Amino acid sequence: MGLPPSPRPLPPVFLMLLLLLLPSPLPLATGDPLPTESRLMNSCLQARRKCQADPTCSAAYHHLDSCTSNISTPLPSEEPSVPEDCLEAAQQLRNSSLIGCMCHRRMKNQVACLDIYWTVHRARSLDSDLCLKFAMLCTLNDKCDRLRKAYGEACSGPRCQRHVCLKQLLTFFEKATEPHAQGLLLCPCAPTDRGCGERRRNTIAPSCALPPAAPNCLELRRLCFSDPLCRSRLVDFQTHCHPMDILGTCATEQSRCLRAYLGLIGTAMTPNFVSNVNTSVALSCTCRGSGNLQEECEQLEGFFSHNPCLTEAIAAKMRFHSQLFSQDWTDSTFAVMAHQNKNRALRPQSWMPSLFSCTLLLILLLSLW
Repeated sequence: MGLPPSPRPLPPVFLMLLLLLLPSPLPLATGDPLPTESRLMNSCLQARRKCQADPTCSAAYHHLDSCTSNISTPLPSEEPSVPEDCLEAAQQLRNSSLIGCMCHRRMKNQVACLDIYWTVHRARSLDSDLCLKFAMLCTLNDKCDRLRKAYGEACSGPRCQRHVCLKQLLTFFEKATEPHAQGLLLCPCAPTDRGCGERRRNTIAPSCALPPAAPNCLELRRLCFSDPLCRSRLVDFQTHCHPMDILGTCATEQSRCLRAYLGLIGTAMTPNFVSNVNTSVALSCTCRGSGNLQEECEQLEGFFSHNPCLTEAIAAKMRFHSQLFSQDWTDSTFAVMAHQNKNRALRPQSWMPSLFSCTLLLILLLSLW
């Protein structure tokens, strides 16, 4: 006898909420027949009744369940919108007995049990979009959320003003904590996940932040040199992201190169990912019409698009971010960053799986990598 069909998929935004819930979802039991729920350890039906006896838990579960129908599914290019009341409900269920509950294929009231199970647990089995997860981490941080909303408003709409958009982008990458800023921009995506790749590419709102028609790269540099801040940022980037060899060795540390790269976002030399399917970056400019300065122009453009130091620094950071969201550490990463709105120092929590996990999260929050 097979399992009944899975319920309808939950909206991605709601899936992000459920990532706040702690231990990994347990699979449905498939051993010897257990015909009654009383023979199951922590069946979802029992856990739901226990939750109903607690007014706080019952209200939180009821509200969380209603979020699945009230929150619309965003398009890949849209940012997730997480109502604060739904987020609060998810947090209230973190220590509930619903977490870790299970169902058996032969038990009575199986449909009701599975409905509870999937409501609480399906997020981790379906959601693999790490860019959404990092967006959620930003939403959970007051400062990051405020700064991100500011540039989101400035860079949206058909009549957005590019100079205002760039100013807000510059402010975000200057004032947001480094783990949040780098997590949003340098989130890893599976090569086949174009929705994730599109979300990453749209982080800097390229439709407003980048020029509508690609100018000559040398003209872009001339504009940059006319602004003292942009000029100093470009020199900083060329200094710390200078490749020493074809293997990607940087003149300085990779972390310093990434800081210099992010420092250019919001200036006339704002770079971005060139597509949704890979991590190649480039300036929004061309070398057509450069005449006798063609080689100089191509060198400038290639410092972004064919720079082994920058390429390896971005790849290494994405590997680091991917490791943070591996099976063992997803929940503790969310829980820690959700509570460090004003304090970047991480204090060990009793629910952390291990000292090693705590150490890794401390590295993320203090940006010591």
